Amino acid sequence: MNNILCIYSRFWLRHLVFMGAGAMGEIKHLVVVKFKEGVVVEEIIKGMEKLVTEVDLVKSFEWGQDTEGHEMLTQGFTHSFAMTFDKKEDYAAFQSHPSHVEYSATFSAAIEKIVVLCFPCVRVKPTG
Repeated sequence: MNNILCIYSRFWLRHLVFMGAGAMGEIKHLVVVKFKEGVVVEEIIKGMEKLVTEVDLVKSFEWGQDTEGHEMLTQGFTHSFAMTFDKKEDYAAFQSHPSHVEYSATFSAAIEKIVVLCFPCVRVKPTG
């Protein structure tokens, strides 16, 4: 198994334990990556868009590419992906969903560096 995939899998398992039974409300899953040289990023993004469209557990999905950051601050990271889930159980179910497991292998193979954060959302200013 790819080292990044192993680290990623262990990381989200620890986060599920850390979030504990008391965590309530929406869960945000934030992934920031630097892709390997030669990766066709558009294909990776299409695959992720297909994944989140097929899996109803994902409440919302956003992604973006850095255009303004200074190299010193971005540390080479170029893209971010954010998914929102209604509750931690939905996030846990997504992690083990067959479509996610399959896509994770493709995604992990394309990554040079990754940072993953999962946290209960604290909305200060509602949308709309």
